[in-house]
Amino acid sequence: MSVTAAAVLLALTAACTGGTVQGRPGAAGLRDPYFPKAGNGGYQVEHYALDLDYDPADGQLNGTAVITARAEQGLSSFNLDLSGLRVEDVTVQGAAARFNRTGNELTVRPAEDLKKGEVFRTEVDYAGKPKALADPDGSEEGWITTGDGAVGVGEPVGSMTWFPGNHHPSDKATYDITLTVPRGYEAVSNGELRSRSDTGDGRTEFAWHSPEPMASYLATAAVGKYEVTKGRTPSGVAVYNAVAPEEAALSEGPLARLPEMVEWGSGRFGPYPFSTAGAIVLPGGTLAYALETQTKPVYPGAPADEELVLHELAHQWFGNSVSPKSWKDMWLNEGFATYAEWLWAEDHGGHTAQARFEAFLAGDTEVDAEADSDWAAFPPAAPPGPEHISGSPVYQRGAMVLHRIRQEVGDEKFFALLRGWAADHRHGNASTADFTAYAERKTGHDLKKVWDVWLYGEGRPR
Repeated sequence: MSVTAAAVLLALTAACTGGTVQGRPGAAGLRDPYFPKAGNGGYQVEHYALDLDYDPADGQLNGTAVITARAEQGLSSFNLDLSGLRVEDVTVQGAAARFNRTGNELTVRPAEDLKKGEVFRTEVDYAGKPKALADPDGSEEGWITTGDGAVGVGEPVGSMTWFPGNHHPSDKATYDITLTVPRGYEAVSNGELRSRSDTGDGRTEFAWHSPEPMASYLATAAVGKYEVTKGRTPSGVAVYNAVAPEEAALSEGPLARLPEMVEWGSGRFGPYPFSTAGAIVLPGGTLAYALETQTKPVYPGAPADEELVLHELAHQWFGNSVSPKSWKDMWLNEGFATYAEWLWAEDHGGHTAQARFEAFLAGDTEVDAEADSDWAAFPPAAPPGPEHISGSPVYQRGAMVLHRIRQEVGDEKFFALLRGWAADHRHGNASTADFTAYAERKTGHDLKKVWDVWLYGEGRPR
């Protein structure tokens, strides 16, 4: 090639790229050990503004999602997770963007490449009748219809059935969720109710604001003819409960202790990490499980007992504020919340945590009904597959790991560890490796035998 030809080619290349290095596509998936296609690479979301209009009569959802994110690399395109629903229009930085769908991936090509570090705004208009998804363990998640409305639940990836986003727990963001529904319905979501207004056309708009970061699987939207009660804890945390009328009588007892539980948890684990607390009690049979949706856990009918309410509340510290880096770290959610149940009972005249621990070793179901479960089937830090991340070892053996730490280091250091873990990782993400390193540093103890036998060991520990 001649010098002249090379100069011309260089000039043309610079003209095509605006004198900058072009971006590259963001990854379609974060390679999570159990859900490799969940989430997307190349950016981190800072804020979701969701404007949702839902009609229970025909199940139609019309939505606009405004997603503010920061590019972590130069981006020629990026992906959003979205299951079903029809995408009508996409803009990036106010300019029309090309897009296409493949499975649960919405690929967006901005009119101009995004630069590394650039904060960019994507607006997606979409519509359709959202559906439920089947989890690997056979349970349903996503958008679930009820007798008089619907609810969105998202563990692990069901939130992609009702809004586009980066649906992996490692990407937390703040949220504003506005729900417009027919007059006479309540619409409940995470955080604080900023406003409730009549739109003038027979519909009501509810604007919810979540100022603290939230993983997308913890987002919820519940539409129905709920009975709403409001209150405050003794320390001033706002409480908002929405209960299906037919479940109100049986819910009253377990939910009555929620303010007391918030205060107790603040003493045991450190300050409550959110500005609001509460509950959404669905019509009975809507779901097969309760879920710790941020600030307002969802219950599939009246909570069976106060320990279930305590379990979901404990997740506000462990799972919601301190969220897992990957779904392999699920025991950091469930083992901690299960151990919180043990501590609540211990502090309120029930069985001690030591008695619960011994009951599992002995299979004593009189002390704990779950003691004959297959709690030793696999190591809690290494479930054998995605269908096992909610298995008994993640909950019960996870709690036993924590009790073994307590036995090794004593109560003073153990409870300082729980409070320190919640404080030092507040509103962040953490892995099992982060926890084991933190526990040894915080307590000053070598806990390798606990990790080797109880956390990672195969077979039944002794």
